[in-house]
Amino acid sequence: MAKQYVPAEIEKKWQQYWKEYGMHKTVEDNSKPKFYCLEQFPYPSGRLHMGHMRVYSIGDIIARFKRMSGYQVLHPMGWDAFGLPAENAAVKFGAQPAKWTYENIDFMKQQLDTLGVSVDWSREVKTCSPDYYKMTQWLFLKFYEMGLAYRKRAFVNWCPECSTVLANEQVIDGLCWRCDSEVTKKDLEQWFFRITDYAERLLNDLDNLPGWPEKVRTMQKNWIGKSEGANVSFTIPELNDEQVTVFTTRPDTLFGVTYMVLAPEHPLVPKLIAGKEQEADVLAFIEQMKKESDITRTSTEAEKVGLFTGAYAKHPLTGEQVPIWVANYVLLDYGTGAVMGVPAHDERDFEFAKKYSMAIKPVIKPFDESIFVEEIGVDAPYTGDGTLIHSGDFDGMPNRDAIRAISEHLNRIGKGKPTVSYRLRDWLVSRQRYWGAPIPMVYCDSCGTVPVPKDQLPVLLPEDVVIDGKRNPLTTSEAFLNTTCPSCGGHAKRETDTMDTFIDSSWYYLRYTDPKNSEIPFSKENVDKWLQVDEYIGGIEHAILHLLYSRFFTKVLYDAGMVSYDEPFRSLLTQGMVLKDGAKMSKSKGNVVSPDEMIEKYGADTVRLFILFAAPPERDLDWTDTGVEGSYRFLNRVWRLVENHEQLFANGAQEPNPTDEAAKDLHRMTHYAIKKVTEDIGERYTFNTAISTIMELVNKLYAYPAEADRGTLAFALKTLVVLMAPITPHIAEELWQMLGNKDSVHMQVWPTYDPQALVLDEIEIVVQINGKVRDKLIVANGLSKEELEQFVINHEKAKALIEDKTIRKVIAVPGKLVNIVVG
Repeated sequence: MAKQYVPAEIEKKWQQYWKEYGMHKTVEDNSKPKFYCLEQFPYPSGRLHMGHMRVYSIGDIIARFKRMSGYQVLHPMGWDAFGLPAENAAVKFGAQPAKWTYENIDFMKQQLDTLGVSVDWSREVKTCSPDYYKMTQWLFLKFYEMGLAYRKRAFVNWCPECSTVLANEQVIDGLCWRCDSEVTKKDLEQWFFRITDYAERLLNDLDNLPGWPEKVRTMQKNWIGKSEGANVSFTIPELNDEQVTVFTTRPDTLFGVTYMVLAPEHPLVPKLIAGKEQEADVLAFIEQMKKESDITRTSTEAEKVGLFTGAYAKHPLTGEQVPIWVANYVLLDYGTGAVMGVPAHDERDFEFAKKYSMAIKPVIKPFDESIFVEEIGVDAPYTGDGTLIHSGDFDGMPNRDAIRAISEHLNRIGKGKPTVSYRLRDWLVSRQRYWGAPIPMVYCDSCGTVPVPKDQLPVLLPEDVVIDGKRNPLTTSEAFLNTTCPSCGGHAKRETDTMDTFIDSSWYYLRYTDPKNSEIPFSKENVDKWLQVDEYIGGIEHAILHLLYSRFFTKVLYDAGMVSYDEPFRSLLTQGMVLKDGAKMSKSKGNVVSPDEMIEKYGADTVRLFILFAAPPERDLDWTDTGVEGSYRFLNRVWRLVENHEQLFANGAQEPNPTDEAAKDLHRMTHYAIKKVTEDIGERYTFNTAISTIMELVNKLYAYPAEADRGTLAFALKTLVVLMAPITPHIAEELWQMLGNKDSVHMQVWPTYDPQALVLDEIEIVVQINGKVRDKLIVANGLSKEELEQFVINHEKAKALIEDKTIRKVIAVPGKLVNIVVG
């Protein structure tokens, strides 16, 4: 009676076997090369979706392949477990965030086990666990010791729905990255990390990451946003020549300045408008700007709006009066919070000057003499190159030369200097929420701001709090708030802000190397053994937030002597989304496919096979029911193939002896499959083409004649099962047993191909007459140029084609063609 392929039975059986024998625990063996395979850890929201299933299937095939290829593999998993959704769930369902989070972790962990991922659960981390966030607090203090963590008052992005501040990177098109609420501005005292101190290294070192997609590197370069130019110092006579500094990338246009614009939040604005008729209007304008996000204000589509302050600045080179305005498009925390208006040579300045009828002064004469200076600034600015005019001693100088010359002149006279500026701002890490790592600082009336000593960590989150979604409960928890100053022993108050959860995920890949360390975040010895991460797998949506912060963290820890690498991820694989009917899966669209239901119906191996076969990993995958059914049919086909030949292995399989044509053909196909699948999985990560090759091998096996060599057949069947093992691990285990083996297929050494087995005895070549294809011939493989030439011109078919013509020349290309030139 035929044995049926029942995925639910065999998958549960082998998952239990792997767990019982610790098959997926990291085996540290220094005689083997190391490979650190890591997928971005999930947020425990309650259920894994198909996007999760895709990324973890991709990571698992790589990890399993590397183990079979002789590597010691680190393949861990954990949970990015702090964050706002847990608090929202507490408000909605009345459950404490910890209880909700840990229940979700348990369920999602079971889902991963059901998928058959080979992760080392003994190294599991949960960022909400005190043993983990103790070390997050330890690292915060390390940053503080290094002068990289500081507190200041600033206008920050505020999400009214989430009741917390957001980093610039967490504001997407003016909206909160989590809830899509409109982000406003709020003046608060907050903690920051000095990521700008690392801007140049973060930018330059992108060139040292050839294993990263070019798109991701470009996104990071644009976000860091390096600009080279000059700081220019204007003075304000009515404020006793107080200086206001402007950063410009175009100091060559300095003589064309006709106005200046300050950010509405600039600290000089209240002084400039005090007692003037403009004061009330400008103050109202400032309040209005607080309600608008930076993205909204600086959008190219946004109308440029401003007000004159009634004050003037003094031009550093000409001494002319320059009217000072405030406008929506200038931001306090970008550049210096002040810009100079050169409407003759800048499109934004031109638009603003035209709107408010300000002077427009050309100072660059185009090289193109068909463009007249008199026309510049009438209908449009001139933004091209040329020579300077109306620019004092710099007249006649090419403007590109004048950029450096004017910058150096400003430096000599103490009115400015050459400067590099970045779009990147310091990382705002304070959050006014409960479910996060408490910032380990206290405030003492006598000592001021005092760090919590490391031996007093962790600063624990209190569990007996009421979460209403309207305020941070830490601000009203007396038990949490009141403490003793570590410096003087007097009464002190704890910091009630918690850390941005991106801090938790900026170092978790380091903790996996030493997850049980209770003294320090990790030992240098353990980190140096495993880092860098050899393959990091996750969505491109983290290209700026998570990846930039992780690179920053690693560089800081490198400078602190805690790690030996200053880049965390050697290679990065950014997988595409899983779509349904061409659209991203979402509950609102009603196109969500449940992984649990698919696994229950078809089995985890079918789901894995379809996910890996349907599209290359970096592209979007369109989920189709017919595709899943096709994958299921294929596995059944392989099952029947092995079952039909079980008896072949009953008394031990024979050695291959490919002497007949069918055996030669199958033997050649088997070794070709080994070569192709090895390269596709191990080098190119083109899992879909690896699976296609396996399917070709299955077709060849089905067509193999009963009378052909049995040893060749046995070798091909064993090879097939081994090649399938990283892709469909459960069925491969069962088939391996059906072939008479007692050990695990995943303990087998990955096969290597024999180059000689790929060589054909005979090949087909093209015969051309005067360059035109006239026939094809089967010839012995490996003929030299001379041998091939003689074989063809003496062949009956070639003689018939030549007839009575004279052979003028013969061009032979071994393995490809022979061209006979006749006259």
